[in-house]
Amino acid sequence: MLVLSASNITKSFIDKKILDNVSFFVDEKDKIGLLGLNGAGKTTLFEIISKNLEPDSGEIFIKSTMKIGYLKQQTMVNSSKTIFEECLTVFEDIIEMEKRINFLAEEISRKSDNSDQSYEQYLKEYGYLLEEFNNRNGYGFKSEIKGVLKGLGFEDEDFDKTINILSGGQKSRVALAKLLLEKPDILLLDEPTNHLDIESIEWLENFIKDYNKALILISHDRYFLDKVVNRVFYLENQKLYIYNSNYTKFMQQRKKDIEILKKQYEDQQKEIKRQQEIIERYMQYGDERYIKQARSRQKMLNKIKVLDKVETNKKLSLTFETSVTSGRDVLLAENISKSFDGKTIFKDISLSIYRGEKVGLIGPNGIGKTTLFKILLGKMPSDRGEVFLGKNVKAGYFDQEMSHLSDDKTVIDEIWDSYPYLTHFQVRSYLSRFLFIGDDLFKEVSSLSGGEKARLSLLKLMLSDANFLLMDEPTNHLDIDSKEVLEDALNMYSGTVLVISHDRYFLNQIATKIYELTEEGIFEYLGNYDYYLEKKKELTEDIPTEEEKTKTQLKLEKKKEKELMLKEKKLKEKQKLLEREISELEQKLNEIDMILADPNTYDDHEKALSLSNKRETIEKNLNELYDKWIELS
Repeated sequence: MLVLSASNITKSFIDKKILDNVSFFVDEKDKIGLLGLNGAGKTTLFEIISKNLEPDSGEIFIKSTMKIGYLKQQTMVNSSKTIFEECLTVFEDIIEMEKRINFLAEEISRKSDNSDQSYEQYLKEYGYLLEEFNNRNGYGFKSEIKGVLKGLGFEDEDFDKTINILSGGQKSRVALAKLLLEKPDILLLDEPTNHLDIESIEWLENFIKDYNKALILISHDRYFLDKVVNRVFYLENQKLYIYNSNYTKFMQQRKKDIEILKKQYEDQQKEIKRQQEIIERYMQYGDERYIKQARSRQKMLNKIKVLDKVETNKKLSLTFETSVTSGRDVLLAENISKSFDGKTIFKDISLSIYRGEKVGLIGPNGIGKTTLFKILLGKMPSDRGEVFLGKNVKAGYFDQEMSHLSDDKTVIDEIWDSYPYLTHFQVRSYLSRFLFIGDDLFKEVSSLSGGEKARLSLLKLMLSDANFLLMDEPTNHLDIDSKEVLEDALNMYSGTVLVISHDRYFLNQIATKIYELTEEGIFEYLGNYDYYLEKKKELTEDIPTEEEKTKTQLKLEKKKEKELMLKEKKLKEKQKLLEREISELEQKLNEIDMILADPNTYDDHEKALSLSNKRETIEKNLNELYDKWIELS
């Protein structure tokens, strides 16, 4: 059933056209992803649908009985109520109904005289309200509130917190909770996952899948889009293109469409040029017969509807390169613990990262991921434990707060002051690759958008020549095109990456290993995000409870545990022995390299050749030991 349709919507701001003759329809159970570059007009279209903004021309048709719910990107609740009390306001009519039902029940029980006219009226009203109360989940709405709040990442102890003391992200989550509890017929969500951790996003995915009403969603979370949408509306160059598919299939089809449009444009231009050449040639002949033919062809040419040239969106140009190759062991952290004000953030965290790995660090908000990053980088001390950086490791850091940018500097000075050896031409060239051109170069950093600051931070990281990148939520402010460029750059990068991210699509594209930080500790999964989900599912499925286990099972488990411990002990002994051998050979290799680096060594040709052969043998043995060590690991 059709719940909304738009016909020829056009909207301009001053002299800039945003939407041009946009038309579409929405069915009652449609789940639609509204996509497009920043500034394409997505939020403008939402404002028009929600009747907050009038189009210049065109019409929106919505059934009069339909209720629209709109979550703006910056929506925040301000209230002196607690979180739970604020959510109760959604059900004020049910609460009033409950009061009326209780009043009627008391009145009916007091009226002993059944002949009283008001008795019959009360009884009739009581029956009607009780049925309505049940139909609207009157006995379960408080449980519903708790379920939604917990799904969005709030704990029981948070329910009594006053709204006004919450952070901006928490207030946004309260606004989302209220909207979901209202259950509008058409739900408009603008970046609903911005302040959610992975667990909360997964809960929201399931909620939307089960939501049997219409939804239009603006989001840069491609994994989320893939899971929930069945149609894609793509805004580009003021026009709307409609695809009846999820995000991944839309992207595949979009690329094909662009190639077809380019080919059609090129073919038409070739034909126009060919016809013009014929017309010119006929006109030059001067013969009346040829002139008539030339005019006839010109009329036909004038009637042709010239196709628009396909302008592909400008993308940033990003490549990470290193001048120095790190040692095989890039980072080793052992038994790291950290507390603040007596509260333990994490305890006994150990992890190891090797050259070339792309590692994703995931976990719920507040678990301590950024704190762990700062400890690994030496920007914050740990309470206990040690961090070792490997040989020739040069670390570069992308800070999600972007605190390394100076607000009072211009864009060009931010780069030039950090890399003064670059020429003026080089600085401008690099900035243009990151979409900073013209007047953008002289904007103050404080006036930049989140996406612009993210691009500037990525440029600084690219120029750092680091061989170990630590990135804290690098995709947060990037549009989809920029995310894809970053993914390609990281996949081509020969160095090592450790990245904190809630962007599951991004992790799927780049991660070769996942570390999950939890209250119980840190857990390693050797694969991308989908592999992590599969492995976690396997580990949690069909696990019997302690009550269900027989005595035999428990004995077998204890025996197995002892065997595993013994096996692990032997493996560690072998590993230590190998590490000792590797260390000795690496030392010998360094000694030979130092001798070979001395030009005087080559005065004795035989000695130089002998050393070179010896070095080759040691390197071969060393590589074999590395392989054995990897197998043991």
